[in-house]
Order: sequence, then C-alpha cells, then structure tokens
Amino acid sequence: MTDTVNNTADTAKTFASDAQARATQMFSDFNTRSKAAVERSTKLVEELNEFNKGNIEALVESGRVAAKAAETLGQQAAETARKNFEQTTAALKSFASAKTPTEFFQLQSEYARTAFDQLIAETSKNSETMLKLAGDVFQPISNRFAVAAEKIKTAA
Repeated sequence: MTDTVNNTADTAKTFASDAQARATQMFSDFNTRSKAAVERSTKLVEELNEFNKGNIEALVESGRVAAKAAETLGQQAAETARKNFEQTTAALKSFASAKTPTEFFQLQSEYARTAFDQLIAETSKNSETMLKLAGDVFQPISNRFAVAAEKIKTAA
C-alpha cells in the first residue's frame, strides 16, 4: 500500500509540476504577446502622429501659398485700377477736345473698344492666375493624399 500512496503522491507531484510548467508557459506567452501588441500600438501611434504632423504642415504651406497669391492678386488689382483710371482720365480729356459730334463719337467708340479689349485680356489673365493658384494651393494637400493612399496600400 505504501507503493500505491507513493505512486499517487508522485503522480500528484508530476501533475502539479506539469500544471505549473503549463501555467508558467501560458503566462509567458501572454506576456510576450502583450509586449508585442504594446510595441505595435506604440509604433502605430508614432506613425499616426508623424502623419498628422505632415498633414498640418501641408495645410500651413497651402495657407502660405494662398496668402502670397492673395497679396499678388491684390497688387495686380490695384495696378489695373490705376491703369484704368489713367486711361479713363485721358479719354475724358480727349472727349473734351472733340470739335464735332462725329469726332466725339469716334473717340468714345475707340475708348469703348479699347476698354472692352483690356477687360477681356484682364479677365483671361485673372482666370489663368486663379487656375494656377488653385493648383498651387491644393498641391501640398494633394501630396498628403498621395502619402495616405500609399500608407493604405502598404497596410493592405
């Protein structure tokens, strides 16, 4: 009977030792997986912060380009207004010097044609400038979209 008790005690000790080894291994695996998950999460947060920093920099650059363009457009508008004022003043002086109604209407016609041609040219120039401006302002943001698409493509 002593052998049976000893065998039972040995079996119990072996079982307890195996259970302890399995539990230790299980907690070790859990700990390793947890550390790996934390490292991945930390890396993901760092990448997200870096990506957001790039987005903010793109918005700032876009705003800087827009502000510079608005300044340039304002200067162009002021220059155009100055030229138009000078041309209108000169036209009014020439109208006053007209000696006949026919000459007056000819001067007025020439002025109207010149003013219309300048209006068309200025409108065309402004349209081209605005299209270029829109492209320049959106370019930094477009670059960020490309970076985001590449990150999504890489992640998938």
